[in-house]
Order: sequence, then C-alpha cells, then structure tokens
Amino acid sequence: MTKFEFILVSLFVLRHNGGMSVHVNLDDAWDVGRLGMRQVPALEWGPRLRYAAPRRMLERAFAELWGKIAGELFVLYGSGDFHHLAAWWLRGVLARTGDKNIVLVTFDNHPDWDVRPPRWACGGWINRALECEGVAKASVWGCGNFELRWPSRWFRNCWAMELGRLEVHAWAERQTPGVAKRFHCMNGGDWRERFGRFARSVRGMPVYVSIDMDALVETEAVSNWEQGLFAAEDVAWALRELRGWARVIGGDMCGAFSYPVYDRAWQRFMGNWDHPPPPSLHRDLEQARQVNHRALEMIWPALTGA
Repeated sequence: MTKFEFILVSLFVLRHNGGMSVHVNLDDAWDVGRLGMRQVPALEWGPRLRYAAPRRMLERAFAELWGKIAGELFVLYGSGDFHHLAAWWLRGVLARTGDKNIVLVTFDNHPDWDVRPPRWACGGWINRALECEGVAKASVWGCGNFELRWPSRWFRNCWAMELGRLEVHAWAERQTPGVAKRFHCMNGGDWRERFGRFARSVRGMPVYVSIDMDALVETEAVSNWEQGLFAAEDVAWALRELRGWARVIGGDMCGAFSYPVYDRAWQRFMGNWDHPPPPSLHRDLEQARQVNHRALEMIWPALTGA
C-alpha cells in the first residue's frame, strides 16, 4: 500500500468509525489509546456528575461538553453511574436535528424509571428524557433487576406507562411468574421475534438509542452495577434490526467499569448505598477494559452504522 493509499484508508476509517463518534472521558473507564475516536477530556467533571448532580451543575457541564462534542451524534462515555447524561446528549441531538416524535430505545438491566429524588440521577433519567420536547415514548429492553418487584415498582413512572409513553421489556428468567405476567416479560426464546415486531412498528420514525453495558452478561462486560442477560452480539443484532426499519438519529453508550470517585458527601453516601456490593469493584481496571473493549468492538459499529 502506498502512503497516499494509506492516508485515504485512514480517512475512510475515521469518517465511518470515528467521524460521527466522540468519547467523553469522565472516569478513565476506557483505554483511550484503543478507541480510535476523538476525545473530549472531562475528568474534572466526573466526580461532580457521578450518580447524581444538581440541575445547575449539569447545565454548566452540558454547555461546556456539548460545545466540545461539536457535531458528533454518537457519544461514548464511562460508567453507568453517568447514565443520566443520556438525557442531555438526547437534548443536544434533538436541538441539532430538529426531529419530532422520536422514540428513545434503551438497552439496560435497570428501567431507570424511579420518580424519587434526586431528580437528576442515573436511576431516574428516563423520566427526564420523557420531558424533552419531541420525545414520543421510551422503550427499555433487557431489564432483569429487582425494580419490577414489590415494593420497588411502586416508584416507577406509572403515569407514563399508562399513557403508553414508557414500555419496559424485561427478562422473565429474572422475575417471579407473577411479575413476568404483570409486565408481559420476554424470554430468551422469544425476545428477537418481539424486538423484530417493535422495530417494524417504528418504521421510518426517528430513533435515539442509549446503551448501558450492564445489560450484558457478566462474561461479556464488567460494570459497576448488576449485569443482565444480553450477549454483545444480541445487542448488535437488535441495533442492525432497528436500523433496517427506523432512522437512527443519534445515540450513546455507557456502563463500563471505573472506580467510583465522588465530589460531595451526600452523593458518596447515596452512591455507596445504592450500588450492589463488591466484588466487581475489586476487579482489575485493565482486565475490565479488555472485556469491555471486546463488547464495544461488536456493538459500536452497529450503533453508529459504520
């Protein structure tokens, strides 16, 4: 290969794998040397935004970071402790594209539907996304945690679910028979057929996708939270299926492992209380990165359409 040909190939790879993608580094969860996409350094914001943050602080962070993101529509960031930032990335994409009646599709082991304070936290960000002008509904795939069981389900956004603006497709394998029936849960044998029907139902519609890596099985991802039942290839398949019918206008991905560092005492107390107990916090960071990079290499091209 000549030097000129090498430059052309490099530009092609950058355009199709990194040209619409940006990594916002909040916590060193990813090995930036392996990502092959533009970096936005933001380590100073990580402890302030982790798990929960006041709205004014989030507004300042978004104003600074979104300006540096500068046009990219797909954002990679760190731990799932920052998943509430997805509502801000979504707002930015909507302002940029001007789309209306968009469908938010998420892959997550948690429904993130909690209506309790704090208002801006990773466990309730779906509600903030539904408040965005232009968002028609949210569809959450892969929940396998306790939030669907009593008493936790009392704190879901019942109003949004009754209006059909929030739907949750959880794993029956992780629920009691009563809960599985109440929430019409999917299982390992029928979820692809069910997702295919969903993808066809949003044919031609604008869709924004948010992925939390805790939706993946423990062997394919290392997260700060409880892990789900999807394989990385499952999520990649679902994204390709979705792209075959809908118009993906943007997306984000978080959920990689990082050591938790907090800025405020109440934030540290609530984060430590809410997180599952170790052992995941004792995993070697480099080992976690290696596992997560393998999943990223499979999922990210399907998300961005590279």
